[in-house]
Amino acid sequence: MYLRETSQRRAGGDKVTYLQFAENVWDRAKRRSAARVVYNWGRAEDPAVTERLRRLARSILKRLSPEELAAELPGWRVVDAWEYGGLYVLEELWARLGIREVLRALGGTRKFGFSVERAVFAMVANRTLAPCSKLYCWEQWLREDVRIAGTADLQLQQLYRAMDFLEANKEAVEREVYRRVRDLLNLDVEVIFYDTTSLHFEVDEEDKGSGKEELVRGSQSSGGRLYKAPRKRGHSKNGRSDAPQIVVGLAVTRDGFPIRHWVFPGNTVDVTTVKQVREDLRGWRLSGCVFVGDAGMVSEENLHTLALAGGKYLVCMPVARGNEVADEVVTRAGRYKEVAGNLRVKEVVVGDGARQRRYVVCHNPEEAKRQARHREEVLTELKAELSSLRYLDRDQHTRRICRLRASARYGKYLRTTKTGRLKLDLSRVAAAERLDGKFVVHGNDETLTAEDMALGYKQLQRVEEAWRTLKSGLRLRPVFHWAPHRIHAHVHLAVLALLLERVAEHACHDTWRNIGDDLNQIKLAQLSGPDGTVWQVTDPGIAARNRLESLQIKNPPPVIQVA
Repeated sequence: MYLRETSQRRAGGDKVTYLQFAENVWDRAKRRSAARVVYNWGRAEDPAVTERLRRLARSILKRLSPEELAAELPGWRVVDAWEYGGLYVLEELWARLGIREVLRALGGTRKFGFSVERAVFAMVANRTLAPCSKLYCWEQWLREDVRIAGTADLQLQQLYRAMDFLEANKEAVEREVYRRVRDLLNLDVEVIFYDTTSLHFEVDEEDKGSGKEELVRGSQSSGGRLYKAPRKRGHSKNGRSDAPQIVVGLAVTRDGFPIRHWVFPGNTVDVTTVKQVREDLRGWRLSGCVFVGDAGMVSEENLHTLALAGGKYLVCMPVARGNEVADEVVTRAGRYKEVAGNLRVKEVVVGDGARQRRYVVCHNPEEAKRQARHREEVLTELKAELSSLRYLDRDQHTRRICRLRASARYGKYLRTTKTGRLKLDLSRVAAAERLDGKFVVHGNDETLTAEDMALGYKQLQRVEEAWRTLKSGLRLRPVFHWAPHRIHAHVHLAVLALLLERVAEHACHDTWRNIGDDLNQIKLAQLSGPDGTVWQVTDPGIAARNRLESLQIKNPPPVIQVA
């Protein structure tokens, strides 16, 4: 079957062309093949005919890839093919959120000799689709694995210069992107969740700077400003206290959208970051929101800072021997109120008048059972260890005793007798039993009920989800940079990638991994023939088309370049 053209000449001399679907059939009587018209399309110059043919061609191409089509065309061959759907969606979201416009506006009239916006997008897309070092991104990924418009001639040093530009304009970029995303997605910013994590480096030596605060100057292309030496040893949240690290802070919305991040030296204590975070958010007209943090952020000074100018906060309180929470809140009698199948709450008020403080004791029965089972396992192991210990004379003791006392698993249940022997401390065991499945939330917003406070704090898991995505999916580490401004820029690239992922996940109600798998059914093929080269995009399958509809993104154009 084929498309046939027939012409007729009218009386006035005009030539009219008609299009028909025809097929060749064998005429037994005449013993030869003859053309049989299957369908008359109409006049060739009629726009309606042309549109119907286009729709038919698109429906045919759904069943036939460019590679198969080129194999049947004489003189045409497939040069290469790439996954294209995920990259196409990132490009569309990048433009929709206004990041492209923000970077181009900040670049202004500066003559870099290359597109800074294209370089930044290339590194963000790499972090989202196939995270790797900047060197590998330039050497292999951009040259062989993808095709990104405007990046063909980028050099490695230009990627680094783009990172410097991003860091020099960090505050302006984050502020403008936040405003556009807030208005576009109608973000709920009544509650802001903040948390920190540590990120270690595979190096032995800490960074050294000059002056009492050990300051290091960044490059001229990043603004030449001073940074505190970032890679320092401190309390590691992933068990790598032996290695220098940095501390990264992140503020997200109720729906998990990142709005701002901070990079602190590795020896920074969590409680010391709150004042700077609060001041920075106040400059973004976020002072009226409720600040939610975990127990690592709690100190009298921080709570005072958060409450300034009518600020609202909601924090999880540490429970330690001798403090108000352990002595007066957790032990207070009262009935719990069911909030959900696995959560009960009890409100406790301590003090009078202006010094009155409001707490909510939260109890998770399922978590209490799990903690009880875990403690029984630990105590069984500990009793076996104690029964097999060998004690030396006088003040001497074996290494096993030292390890037990210093152990985070066993040490909290042990006490040392006057004779230097280790014993199981039953009072500590009982104290741990009383806290099974419990945590205490404290806040200063009187409009929130006890149930709202408990559920509001539990949503802090949004930051934990962001950390998991940054560290596993986006591979925030290993970090191959050593200059402070490049370390800061590397984190910024990862946060921009996280924002794009969260927008896609929020629209599709699925994980980016599943979304990307469906989108990568869309391929980009480079076809070469007698008349030149064509970059053809395959038609989206059902799964990819559903993802594009959820994202409100049009199907990619079938041909993106002809040479």
